[in-house]
Amino acid sequence: MKSNARASHMFNRLLLSPLNKNLHRLFLLRSIAIILQCPLFFLVYSFIEQDIPWAELIAVVVGLTIINIMTWYRLHQNWPVTNLEFFLQLLVDVLALTALLYFSGGSTNPFISFYLLPLIIAATILPWRYTWLIAAISIACYTILLFEYVPLPHDHSDDHSAHLMEFNLHVSGMWFTFVLSTVLIAWFIVRMSHSIRQRDKELAEAREQALCNEQIIALGTLAAGAAHELGTPLSTMAVIAGELQQEFPENGEYQKNIYTLRDQITHCKHILTQLLANAGQARTENASTQSVDVFLKQVLDKWKLIRPSVKFQYSCDGQQPVPHIMNTQLLSQSILNLLNNAADASVNQVKIRSYWDQNSLNLEIHDDGEGLTPEVMQHAGEAFFTSKAPGQGFGIGLFLANANIERFGGSVHLFNHPEGGACIHLTLPLLPQSS
Repeated sequence: MKSNARASHMFNRLLLSPLNKNLHRLFLLRSIAIILQCPLFFLVYSFIEQDIPWAELIAVVVGLTIINIMTWYRLHQNWPVTNLEFFLQLLVDVLALTALLYFSGGSTNPFISFYLLPLIIAATILPWRYTWLIAAISIACYTILLFEYVPLPHDHSDDHSAHLMEFNLHVSGMWFTFVLSTVLIAWFIVRMSHSIRQRDKELAEAREQALCNEQIIALGTLAAGAAHELGTPLSTMAVIAGELQQEFPENGEYQKNIYTLRDQITHCKHILTQLLANAGQARTENASTQSVDVFLKQVLDKWKLIRPSVKFQYSCDGQQPVPHIMNTQLLSQSILNLLNNAADASVNQVKIRSYWDQNSLNLEIHDDGEGLTPEVMQHAGEAFFTSKAPGQGFGIGLFLANANIERFGGSVHLFNHPEGGACIHLTLPLLPQSS
């Protein structure tokens, strides 16, 4: 249930985060517009000497700056941006542009085409209702500016050069508007497309993780049921083995085999008891910290008890003092699964090598078998995929080992060793050393 809740939270976060990112981009666009207006006003005031209502224009820019500062503060709050909020932000820009155009020539102003910027942003991001609402408001504002505006002063004389200069200024303003609009639209669309692709990738990863969690939960349920069902036949086998041991007390080889059989039955019952006791526990609950060398020695000792006939060569190397690792039942069982897979594939012996630094433990398990085929390389680690003969494996050992180790913060890499056979490289995070 906790895994499903985390997956649901991840889906919600991924679905809402693009609006937060787009509001941040809108904040940047508005900041650029405010910054560009300052030198533009200065140039018009100093060189062109146009007599326009500067106080009203500056008041609009100051008001827009205050709203942008509030937007910056809002972006640092920990709640998602809604469609309505983003629409209101665009509406602020449309109204601010309308006010600026009203005091600087209305529809005759070459910057009138800036109405397209918020419309394009709305059409790209918001649902169609908000887009059409922005379109209607922009058309209404443009229409009003056709009739109601403060006209720009111009020369009413018959001086042809003066009229030509005014016309050139208007054309230059249109060119500047086109260039700036093109750059801003291209930048915004490219960044937004990148965000969409990134979100799709994260959503795919979240779906894959959710599917993996569902498979693990299903396997855990099956394992708990199997543990209950196997309890009775194991008890029966233990009773029969005890009776067989009493029948031929003088046969030493026979007694040795019966003792091994009873020992394995006892170990199976102990595993089932641990499986039921640990069912439903969190990954780090009741975990203990151990030094890496002691942890690995305990895992290998347990493995020797499970697979006494397997021959292996173990070497270790690492810095001193030996760092510690969080030892859990799931982690040790995952390593045992990997060791068992290597033992099943090996012909003569398994080579095990461990080395560590202060941050991570590396464990290499190298068998001397036939190696991995391309099909196995492609599907290794998937649930219920196995390369073993029918009845010799279920294809869940490597899958569960991968899932548990990744949840622990580590990674598993499976490849063909240059010397022959397959090799599993396991990386696990270590606990930080106390100073």
